[in-house]
Amino acid sequence: MNKPTIKKEWVQPLLTTKFLNVYDLHPNNERSYFDASRRTRDNLVAIKSDEEFKTMLPDAVSIVLILVIDEEEKLLLTHEYRYATGQTLLSVPAGLIDSDDLLKENPLFETAIREVHEETGLVFQEGDEISVVNPLLFSTPGMSDESNAIVKIKLHTPNLSSIRFDLAQGGEIFEDFSILSKQEAKQILNSGVDENGIFYSVYTWIGLATFLLDM
Repeated sequence: MNKPTIKKEWVQPLLTTKFLNVYDLHPNNERSYFDASRRTRDNLVAIKSDEEFKTMLPDAVSIVLILVIDEEEKLLLTHEYRYATGQTLLSVPAGLIDSDDLLKENPLFETAIREVHEETGLVFQEGDEISVVNPLLFSTPGMSDESNAIVKIKLHTPNLSSIRFDLAQGGEIFEDFSILSKQEAKQILNSGVDENGIFYSVYTWIGLATFLLDM
């Protein structure tokens, strides 16, 4: 079976806002299929060629942030209010790749280092480690082309006194942090909820698993 064809001229914009757009893709120029996207119509994932698809950058970066404290590795997670759920969710630090990041040699690393500082106050320094766990993952491809890279940062001499959650920008609301040992992370991963009994996102699950498996 041949996959449907989606051409730019068949894509109908339905809603355009600063951070989110909704399109009717019209596969094969016949039926409707709705797509929520952060992208402009010219940059939609659905209209990319196979080669463009294989080399594209994600919308955002999610960070597995590991702190080395007294020679023990611990995972730092945030508690961030997420409007779509109406709940404060246990989360990994994360943020969109911006236009300045795209000009740098490694946009994923630039975004990750910047977002860690903006969301936690911690600073990446010489001797710390950064690596890509996965270059692009789709969050909910049944309804959106939203995507994130997974980047791991390990801070060897974190200044814990600099941790703060009052640096939020725009509508971001951070309430607290959790710094988890591997045993604590395993408990949250196994239970499927945080210490308050609240469900969390798939990227938090990935962060917990990456930390525990040392991926």
